[in-house]
Amino acid sequence: MNKSHLIEHVASELRTSKLQAALLVETVLEGIKKGLREDRSVTLTGFGTFELKDRKARTGRNPHTGEPIPIQAGRRVGFRVGKALKEEI
Repeated sequence: MNKSHLIEHVASELRTSKLQAALLVETVLEGIKKGLREDRSVTLTGFGTFELKDRKARTGRNPHTGEPIPIQAGRRVGFRVGKALKEEI
């Protein structure tokens, strides 16, 4: 399922227009982004937890030549599945 399928599903379930469903989905996604920026974690009980994690700088390898290349430090978002979701799927 992609974002447009999710919007169609929300519109169908709520019996509303795709425009309103798209606004709802975008609002939820923006809320998750804001929570990650401010609190570094967003927990949706019964679904899971999004967490912002820092990655250290490291040395990788160019897959074609095998020579070492520096990889900068950065951030990534991790997701831990909640118990209820894990049992359902």
